[in-house]
Amino acid sequence: MTRAIGFGIDKLPRIVGGDGSYLFDADGRRYLDGSGGPAAFCIGHANREVNAAIAAQLEQVACAYRYLFTTDALEQLTQLILSRTGGESAKVLYCGSGSEAVESALKVTLQYWHARGLPQKRRFISRERSYHGNTLGALSMSGFPERRTPFEGSLLDVSFVSAANAYRPAFAAPPRELVAVLANELEKRIQQIGPERVAGFIFEPVVGAAGGVVPAPPGYVAAVRAICDRYDVVLIADEVMCGVGRCGTWRALEHEGIEADITTFAKGLAGGYIPLGATVVSRAISETIVAREGAIMTGHTYSGHSAACAAGLAVQRIIEREKLRERVATAGPGLMSALQEALGQFEEVGDIRGRGFFLGIEFVRDRTTREPFPAARGLSHEIGRRAFENGLICYPCAGNVGAGTGDTIIIAPPFNATDTELAELVDKLAMSVGQVLRP
Repeated sequence: MTRAIGFGIDKLPRIVGGDGSYLFDADGRRYLDGSGGPAAFCIGHANREVNAAIAAQLEQVACAYRYLFTTDALEQLTQLILSRTGGESAKVLYCGSGSEAVESALKVTLQYWHARGLPQKRRFISRERSYHGNTLGALSMSGFPERRTPFEGSLLDVSFVSAANAYRPAFAAPPRELVAVLANELEKRIQQIGPERVAGFIFEPVVGAAGGVVPAPPGYVAAVRAICDRYDVVLIADEVMCGVGRCGTWRALEHEGIEADITTFAKGLAGGYIPLGATVVSRAISETIVAREGAIMTGHTYSGHSAACAAGLAVQRIIEREKLRERVATAGPGLMSALQEALGQFEEVGDIRGRGFFLGIEFVRDRTTREPFPAARGLSHEIGRRAFENGLICYPCAGNVGAGTGDTIIIAPPFNATDTELAELVDKLAMSVGQVLRP
């Protein structure tokens, strides 16, 4: 039997349709998509405008090979992305997934140092409890033992520093000292490896699946930006899950007013209508590579796929026209408050955190000590499964504390979910949590 990773379902229902925030299976059941699948379906399902844009592109040409042609869809989407990713961005590299986007970021970083005559800069630093993708390079950057273990021995040699988690602070640091402690750890790690050998530092501004939505504490991004500048290290922001409006701004790093050297996007870029990812490279890096080596050496047969770019352009135009980023920014705090009110009755709810329509709920055995439930309990999966039975899709995650322990649920509804749908989400989640915790 097929077993779903997130829910532990033995037999998957057969999906037959979608409409906005809802999906429908062959048995007539309706599901409210409270997590956008894996935080991807940002404008819901079966949007006619997006489908029409894809069909129109297919009528012209499905895919124009990027080394021979350009298309209106690709050029217009590129201009849109560059207009929203900061003044230092200059190059957009397209691919088919977040994993590929991260892989491209790593390759661009290495080629940049080669172009500068510093080929010895080959080591990357990442963080514990992070997830950057499923290809071997991206997985190497991921501090996610549950997904790494079967592939150990074939992964890149990457150094890890502590997660930036205010609820579970590294070294038990007091809140006011946490950023300084984390920055000091990163600086010492660069010094230990040797700045002349460190190529880049990669991080998620808001950690997704590996942590259960963990925003970096205030001041953290500015601190790591300063350290990377001091030691000539490329700063890579992985916004595959948290970017493209999910946190209420197009870039998650806009909250900190900081730009990374390389940023990765996917998921919400084309809203799940056609697979699409992008790696956005700063002017300094792209111009250095092109000037000295002629071209950036990364890409795939279907990079810049015409129909995928048409889908992405349509999704982003809808988000812009309907002011959906603004909706996420204004409705997000209300959604968090509603979750806090509905779930506050359960002592097992230790923390509710996040930004915009990207929220995480962490369950603990003891709210005072923050002791997690035993891994064997499988609490987050049980809640996810019960919610699914109740007609709500959420995103259960486990292992964020370590050694397999830690239970979180991610909530990431479509940006255009109505107030009524958000209320239904909260009600069904609270009911499901109660059924599991108070049977």
